[in-house]
Amino acid sequence: MYFRQVLRTRSIGTTLQRVCRAQRPLCTEGVEVRSAEEASRTRGSAAATVFSRVIDRSLPADILHEDEKCLAFRDVSPQAPVHFLVIPRVPIPRLSEAKDDDAELLGHLLVVAKNVAKQECLDEGYRVVINDGKHGAQSVYHLHFHVLGGRQMTWPPG
Repeated sequence: MYFRQVLRTRSIGTTLQRVCRAQRPLCTEGVEVRSAEEASRTRGSAAATVFSRVIDRSLPADILHEDEKCLAFRDVSPQAPVHFLVIPRVPIPRLSEAKDDDAELLGHLLVVAKNVAKQECLDEGYRVVINDGKHGAQSVYHLHFHVLGGRQMTWPPG
């Protein structure tokens, strides 16, 4: 059964605050959920992320694009015929922790995603996914954009 989210506005003093209350149970099973839970527990550890190891070349990757701000490379566990990641060189842990000053970098990441998608012949379209935090199934705490294509995507995604 599908439940919609309820948005309401409440007054606090002289300001209005938007409140979102989910009315459906959260998924608590599956590989993605377990990976996200484990990643959120180890977040902030001194160990380098898999993406920082790709950036410093201590971990090999099939790099599709590289510039002074970011890298794009094929996902090692593709979920579509074409599946690559775009990551910033600066380790922003998650999208929700990006600063307003990061707007130019975030825009650059999207432009790179578009250009690499064109390079990969995704002329019929593609999906860009950003997982944020445990409930967003984020498994690596280094901001990354998934670009998936080469087949018809379904909706809803998850």
